[in-house]
Amino acid sequence: MHINAVFEGGGVKGISLAGAVKAAELAGIKFKRVAGTSSGSIVAAVLAAGYTADEMKTIIETTPFDSLLTRAPIFNTKIIGPALRILIKKGLYSGEALEQWIRRLLLKKGIFTFSDIPAGKLYIVASDITNGKLLVLPDDLRHYGINPSAFPVAKAVRMSCSIPYFFDPVILRLTGRAAKGKSFREQFVYVVDGGLLSNFPLWLFDREKNEGTKQPPVIGFQMVGKNNCEPHKIDGPFSMLTAMFETMLSAHDERYIEKENRHRTIKIPTLGVSTTHFELTEEESRGLYESGLAAGQKFFSTWRPDK
Repeated sequence: MHINAVFEGGGVKGISLAGAVKAAELAGIKFKRVAGTSSGSIVAAVLAAGYTADEMKTIIETTPFDSLLTRAPIFNTKIIGPALRILIKKGLYSGEALEQWIRRLLLKKGIFTFSDIPAGKLYIVASDITNGKLLVLPDDLRHYGINPSAFPVAKAVRMSCSIPYFFDPVILRLTGRAAKGKSFREQFVYVVDGGLLSNFPLWLFDREKNEGTKQPPVIGFQMVGKNNCEPHKIDGPFSMLTAMFETMLSAHDERYIEKENRHRTIKIPTLGVSTTHFELTEEESRGLYESGLAAGQKFFSTWRPDK
């Protein structure tokens, strides 16, 4: 049967989502429409592009995720370098390598812009911190004078994955009517990780259900772990920023999930791996994938769409 799926964000912990996707495939589930935030947007994008769970597993096994953390050598000077980069660029790492990696994956399936994907199949959540509002991409791009169908999918994914102060924000420039009457400086908008406003947008497909449109069941893929309830060790500004962001990610949508949607949410243990632990070992990576697989199999063994 078909479902609409929503994937939570969680940095490198998103590897576990691929295992849960495999469990869904084994249960005979097919994905009609997909949405995600941050690393969840990566999973949603590759699913919309036509990747299978096995192909996703191969990508995980062959990608050294620390290679996605790039910056100019001048910013590698201890203490001063990273601090200077945040001051100038507003992030520890550029995010360019991440975007290029996603672009290569999508191009292998013939996907470049949203026009290459059926309309309404893929939604990506990001945060406009200039105007203080949540963005659902590609649709909300029209408010900035940007043609949604012509926008690169990889750029949208990077926007959703731009963890504040970890990756550089993505800067959009208003065009057309959106820019009319604004000064040159006012035409630029900063966009960061969607988790800042909604890390688990399970509500997204509910909008259409509430409008009376018949939709497939919605299943949420959520990551949980012991690091969500253990105290963070804060010994400097960077560790404090990481603690703030991870607290926000784990708490944002939790009340909504617990009260109304436990019956349609796959909860995947993340084995204590933190959001920004990009220096994963093969064992940690494999453990995350298998955790997602086990959680998904447990869920689909008892899930009934009519209940």
